[in-house]
Amino acid sequence: MTSLPETAVRPLEPGERTAAVPVQWGVPWPRGAMRELPDLDLVVGQYARAIDSWVTARWPDGSVKWSGHAGTALDGESALVPRGSTAEKAPGLHIEQTEGGTIAVATDLLRIEVGPGEAPIRRLVVDEREVGVEGRIVATSSETPHPHSSRREHTVLITEVSVERAGSVQAVLRLAGHHEVGGETVLPFVLRLYVTTGSRRVRAVHSLVWDADPERLFLTSLGLRLEVPLRAAPHDRHVRLAGSSGGFLTEAVQGVTGLRRDPGDEVRQAQVDGRPAPPLEEWSSTVSGRLRFVPCWDAWTLRQLSPDGYTVAKRTGTDRPWITAPGGSRSRGYAYVGDIEGGIGAGLRDFWKLHPTQLDIEGARGDAATLTVWMYSPAADPMDLRFYHDGLGQDTFEDQLEALEITYEDHEPGFGDARGIARTHELVLDAFPATPPAAELSAHAAACALPPQPVVSPERLRSAGVFGIWAPVDRSTPQRAHLEDRLLFLREHYLREVEQRRWYGFWDYGDVMHTYDADRHTWRYDVGGYAWDNSELSPDLWLWTDFLRSGDASVFRLAEAMSRHTGEVDQYHVGPFTGLGTRHNVQHFGCSAKQLRVSSALYRRHHFFLTADERVGELLDEVAASEEALLRVDATRKVRTDVYAPDRRALAIGLGTDLGALLGAWLTAWERHGDRDAEQKIRSAIAGIGRMRQGFFTGEALWDLEERRFDTSRDRIQVSHLAAVFGLAEIVPELLALVDDAGFARAWDEYCRYYLATPEEQTARFGAPLTGISLIPAYSRLLAQHAASAEDPALADRAWDAFLLGKGDQVNSDSMVARAEWSWTRVDGPTVLEPVDEAAFLGTNGCAQYGLSAIANLALIGDHLPDRIPYLEFDEPATTGAAR
Repeated sequence: MTSLPETAVRPLEPGERTAAVPVQWGVPWPRGAMRELPDLDLVVGQYARAIDSWVTARWPDGSVKWSGHAGTALDGESALVPRGSTAEKAPGLHIEQTEGGTIAVATDLLRIEVGPGEAPIRRLVVDEREVGVEGRIVATSSETPHPHSSRREHTVLITEVSVERAGSVQAVLRLAGHHEVGGETVLPFVLRLYVTTGSRRVRAVHSLVWDADPERLFLTSLGLRLEVPLRAAPHDRHVRLAGSSGGFLTEAVQGVTGLRRDPGDEVRQAQVDGRPAPPLEEWSSTVSGRLRFVPCWDAWTLRQLSPDGYTVAKRTGTDRPWITAPGGSRSRGYAYVGDIEGGIGAGLRDFWKLHPTQLDIEGARGDAATLTVWMYSPAADPMDLRFYHDGLGQDTFEDQLEALEITYEDHEPGFGDARGIARTHELVLDAFPATPPAAELSAHAAACALPPQPVVSPERLRSAGVFGIWAPVDRSTPQRAHLEDRLLFLREHYLREVEQRRWYGFWDYGDVMHTYDADRHTWRYDVGGYAWDNSELSPDLWLWTDFLRSGDASVFRLAEAMSRHTGEVDQYHVGPFTGLGTRHNVQHFGCSAKQLRVSSALYRRHHFFLTADERVGELLDEVAASEEALLRVDATRKVRTDVYAPDRRALAIGLGTDLGALLGAWLTAWERHGDRDAEQKIRSAIAGIGRMRQGFFTGEALWDLEERRFDTSRDRIQVSHLAAVFGLAEIVPELLALVDDAGFARAWDEYCRYYLATPEEQTARFGAPLTGISLIPAYSRLLAQHAASAEDPALADRAWDAFLLGKGDQVNSDSMVARAEWSWTRVDGPTVLEPVDEAAFLGTNGCAQYGLSAIANLALIGDHLPDRIPYLEFDEPATTGAAR
């Protein structure tokens, strides 16, 4: 074993000192670097900070491949080093469990007690004072979608409480439960609570699965609520609501500023600062003697019903009207209520992006206020998850295929069903011993809106040899710089589109649209299969790979939001479609094509290994044996010409989109858990492909679920242009480096060589030219793999020609190639709802595959880039390309 590689850890977004909040991240290690993970510390100069460390993946030889780490937020770059004798001793984390299911976790700053029931967060204690009690999930629904229909309170029960992970620094509590309403048990969920030494923050991750009938249950609210004991006089009780740019609505239950008579500078300033006011006898008698006439406010509400504006109001009692307070654009989604003896700050990450959301404080005049963070605002219209049209008479496969030709929507009655999709929200609960100063509270709100994320550099990631074919950004030549500028343009394009197209909302945030409508200057949000993208042609994979090589914070956040969305909303977690995802549609769940290529672990692995996030790990476990889902749904049922019914002993597996997803799922299970069944499936599957006469060009093979092997006797040629563009081109090189199988390596090399070979070369190998060849630039990265392994400069040149000039139907089309400088065009005036900067020549299929091919080709055959790119003349090195 070699010595521990140098590992610098830095904040993803460098900035000012952040609040002491929990953080979690992952680090890769070269194969063979260490058999077991030692105790590690983060070191800055002479100061060592204790952290938790655990193994999240292993190489086939058993050495550590990935590790997860947890601690409190970094202020700057730190070094990850083996723990020394002079290292700071962890302040300690103590866990107590009772037979009744109650779990108490105590750190140096906080004690939390949880247990089963309707109010699982029993107590939050700071400095031996209860500052929060009776924490719970609350919800209501109606039986119709009408805004004024009657609402039913849900009974929300936690039935299981466990310690999911515990170290010396952090504990993760897993609370599982469900809703009861109208005599039904529905909406199962998991609430994870992260408790960390050195921090008073409890990070809460709420994952809800929708299993209710969309025709009969319309959610009208969903929130996390906590009771906050109040002990001080009303003028020493404080309320704070976060605005959009670092500030707060700063209020007291009984305000003493702005009165006709002045209580004194010290009194006013103490109330604004949240400090104890001087005793009443020190106030001006003109105020203290009349304080009973100053109203006490009981409730505040901040409602973010759109991504562009929030409103604020307050009232003195439930029988009194709301009084409007100043509003704003995009609240950071954080509220505080408390007094001079303690309080609670709570918030929701991506508050305005996940609208409709809301913050409520009620009962502030009494002995305890309630603080509710609404993940779905009770002020919004009921959530309606019914399918968006009546079927349009598409009752037969023939009609459905005909309709596919006009709207690109693959419809089938009963398949556009929301039952089984999910959504995860990240919340925080901050326990304070007293009302905190404005700057401290602002730092906590900022770390709620955008949680700090430690990362390692692209060079450190690359040195570990993880995630296949890519290399850090290299602008060393004008040609390389040109392609880097194009990659930068594509990244910036989607950051811009998310904002100007308002791709936000409870179910929508994180996804992007599929295809652009240049006539209307908008994306085809209302046209069948052209609307939400749902991972079509691997944008998730492109964005994560772009981050690996660039280290850019903006692309990390874009990829993170996409993974959080597509792994939850575009994938089924319960019901008949469990383990499958949904093809692109006007609604995320709307298409009848339920496929492994959307629920693929390949789109979640980066997120998990880079963050060690438990919920993402849970999603990966859900698809570890997703081949079983193909027994329930045949993805090609409408276009089959053969006689086939799903059979455990002969299950049809596409040797492209299906196989890529399965290899990704099996590899992840093997790496993470040492799953021998998953390893055996991988070895058997690749051995079988190696024994097939036509290898990957067989197109589809029959898999025996009991024996875990392919029938290798099928001898046919079937080519799909989609086979390699859902992650197969990325996962196979990873496997080739992990598993030694000469037959599989040969089959893959043939696939890379012949897909873009000349008709004469294809005829010599297969007896006739291949049909179905498309997406030429996307498949250039396969030819590049063959050229690199064969060390063939001529084939490398051909691969670059295919990428730079290839005529493909969606990737790098002629209209894109013809533009030497990609740029945005401003569209204003009466033909658009709002002014937009558009790049009408781009669609998500093309962008994702252009990005993945450019990244792979630069890493594999970058030294063979042509001196002259055909559509471009270089005048100024390293500056030509994307609009800045």
